[in-house]
Amino acid sequence: MNGNFYCEGVDKAPQRSLFHALGMTKEEMERPLVGIVSSYNEIVPGHMNIDKIVEAVKLGVAMAGGTPVVFPAIAVCDGIAMGHKGMKYSLVTRDLIADSTECMALAHHFDALVMIPNCDKNVPGLLMAAARVNVPTVFVSGGPMLAGHVKGKKTSLSSMFEAVGSYAAGKFTLEDVEEFENNACPTCGSCSGMYTANSMNCLTEVLGMGLRGNGTIPAVYSERIKLAKQAGMAVMDMYRKNIRPRDIMTADAFENALTADMALGCSTNSMLHLPAIANECGIKIDLDMVNQISARTPNICHLAPAGHAYMEDLNEAGGIYAVLNELTKKNLLHTDVMTVTGKTMAENIKGCINKNTDIIRPIDQPYSETGGIAVLKGNLAPNRCVVKRSAVAKEMLVHKGPAKVFNSEEEAIAAITGGKIVKGDVVVIRYEGPAGGPGMREMLSPTSAIAGMGLDKDVALITDGRFSGATRGAAIGHVSPEAVNGGTIAYVQDGDIISIDIPNHSIQLEVSDEELAERKKTTKILVKENLTGYLKRYSKMVSSADQGAIINRMD
Repeated sequence: MNGNFYCEGVDKAPQRSLFHALGMTKEEMERPLVGIVSSYNEIVPGHMNIDKIVEAVKLGVAMAGGTPVVFPAIAVCDGIAMGHKGMKYSLVTRDLIADSTECMALAHHFDALVMIPNCDKNVPGLLMAAARVNVPTVFVSGGPMLAGHVKGKKTSLSSMFEAVGSYAAGKFTLEDVEEFENNACPTCGSCSGMYTANSMNCLTEVLGMGLRGNGTIPAVYSERIKLAKQAGMAVMDMYRKNIRPRDIMTADAFENALTADMALGCSTNSMLHLPAIANECGIKIDLDMVNQISARTPNICHLAPAGHAYMEDLNEAGGIYAVLNELTKKNLLHTDVMTVTGKTMAENIKGCINKNTDIIRPIDQPYSETGGIAVLKGNLAPNRCVVKRSAVAKEMLVHKGPAKVFNSEEEAIAAITGGKIVKGDVVVIRYEGPAGGPGMREMLSPTSAIAGMGLDKDVALITDGRFSGATRGAAIGHVSPEAVNGGTIAYVQDGDIISIDIPNHSIQLEVSDEELAERKKTTKILVKENLTGYLKRYSKMVSSADQGAIINRMD
C-alpha cells in the first residue's frame, strides 16, 4: 500500500492535472492521500478551535509520509439551537453528516481519513461515515471546555439553564443570572460536563477509534495539539498496517462502549447513537442489552450534571483509560480488541492508574452497583424509553403521581415557570418525537426549569422527544411508540396516574385496557406542520415507522 490511487498511469493524468491545479507537487501525489474531515466553524464553541487541531493533524500526517487534504463537515450547537425550531434540525444532521462525509470520502478515493468532530451529532455522524467508508481512520476531537466559576464553585452550561429556572422561581436576581451568563462557559470546547458531546468523544476512545485523551484533554491545553499531531501519525501507521474501522468497531468493542457508558454515567443520547453506529458495522444492539450490561456494571463516575466534577477533573484523574482499568478489575471488558494504536486495549491501558478516587470511584466503592442508564418498559412505553439513572435523585427512583400533559416543549415550560407544576406531578411532553416533532428535539429548558425551581426531587418528566445530556432529575425520554404514531403517550390525560419504577425498569399508565381502547377511538392524533428540506424528507420517511426502530437506526 504505497502511494495514492491517482499517482500512476496515463489513465489518471486528467485527475492529476486537477491536483496540479491545487498546487500539489509530484512528491505529494506519490504519497497516500489522507482526508482531514474538519468540523471547524465560527458558531459552535466546541468547534471554534478546530482550525488549530486541523493544522496539527496535517503536520502529523505529513511527518509520517502522507498528503493531508482538508474537507468540511457541518455541526450544530444544540445549546444555541435549543428552545426554538432550530432544534428540530439537530438530530437529523447526524445522518446528513454521515451521508455527506461518505460522499466526499468515496468520491475522492482517499486512502485514509482523520475525523475531527466535537459536538453532539457530529461525533456519531462521523463514526457512522467511518464505518461506511472503511479506510484507515483516526478520530481526534476538539476537546472539552473548562468548567466555569460562579460564586466560588465550578459550573457549566446546565447550571446556566438552571439559573434561568431559579430566576423564574424568584430565587435569583437578574444580576445572579448575568453572573452565570458571563462565567458559565469560559473557554472554547464541548460543554464541560458529561453531556452528549463529551459522552460520545469518551466512547470513541473506548471503541478504539481515538487515542488516549481524545475524550478528556481540555480544548485549550497544548496537550490537545500534541494529540492531534499523534493522530496524524497514527493514521499513517494504520494505513501501512491496513487496520480499518470495522476491524476495530466489533461487537466486543460496542459491548465495551456500553459498559463504559454505564460506568461513566453518559448521556441518554448514547442510546440513539451507539446502535446507529453499530448498525453501520453490521452489528445489532438490542436495547435489552443495556439493562443486562447495567446490571453488572457499577457506576463509578458522577460528572455534571450527576455531580460536581467536570471533564478537566476526569482528565487529571487518569482519563478514560483509568476508568477502563477499574472495570478490568471485575473482568467487565473485552481487552483483546484492536484499536487505532495498532495495539489491543489491554496494551493501551496498562499502567494507567486511577489518580483520584473522588473522581473515579474504585470499582468496589461505586456510586451504585448498577450502571448510569436504564431502559424502562410498560404500557406507556411498550417499545421502551430511556433515563439517565445516575442523574436521578434517590427520592425519584420510584415515583407515582398525576400527569400534567403538554403537546409541546413550549407549553410545558410556560406551565413550569408559571407555577402550575407542583410536587408529585409527572410532566408529560408529547408530539416531540422524530416524526411528530418533527425532529425529536432535545430539551434542557423544561428539566432545568424544574431543577432551578427546586422540584427535581419531586417532579418527573416523560417525553417522546429527547432530554439533553445536561439534564438531571427523573427525565425519561425516547418514549416509543411516539404520540404521532399512536403510542400510548398520545392518550394520556391530565390527572392520570403514572407509576415509574426505575430499579425494576417499569413505567405504567394506571388506566384500564378498556378505557385506553375507548380513548384510542375518540382521541384525534395531532400532526404538526412539517418543515422544509432534509427534515421534511426525513420526517416523512419515519412517519409510519416505529420509534423503537428509529432508536436502532434512524431510517
